Amino acid sequence: MISLRTRDEVTLAAAERLFELAQTPETMARLSEEQIAAAIYPAGFYRTKAHSIRQVAGIVQQQHGGTVPASLEQLTALPGVGRKTANLVLGLGYGIAAICVDTHVHRIANRLGWIATRTPQQSEFELQKVLPGEWWVAVNEVLVLFGQQICTPQSPWCSRCPVTHGCPRTGVTRAR
Repeated sequence: MISLRTRDEVTLAAAERLFELAQTPETMARLSEEQIAAAIYPAGFYRTKAHSIRQVAGIVQQQHGGTVPASLEQLTALPGVGRKTANLVLGLGYGIAAICVDTHVHRIANRLGWIATRTPQQSEFELQKVLPGEWWVAVNEVLVLFGQQICTPQSPWCSRCPVTHGCPRTGVTRAR
């Protein structure tokens, strides 16, 4: 939930600070929104996220016995939880085949010509058609790292790319 519109390094530090304060939905729900906001600052929209985090912690505690739900439908019914977050929970938390499509996965899958979509949600559905299920969880981790270091949004490092010769570079106007 913290990662939306927030750089990865900021998200990681914010999550670490937050989990120093509370490790369970029960203890998280007992924190004030102000405490949560202070812990996750400077994440983007930190006040809104603090509100959602506290709400979700309470709902998980009260309606799910303190266990995070293991279905896409139940997860996306939680305030502030979209498909990306839900799929990340399913894949990494439960080992359930799910494709977590963030900006990196969406951009790179389109650049490589695997799919031709306009939105991350469209990318999720199209990637489900073209990638074997056993790759669904791993594709996010691999492409996020690749997108941070090589296939950056602006001026990707095509000169360093191990797949440059097979890449159509769809949408790339300037490369290094």
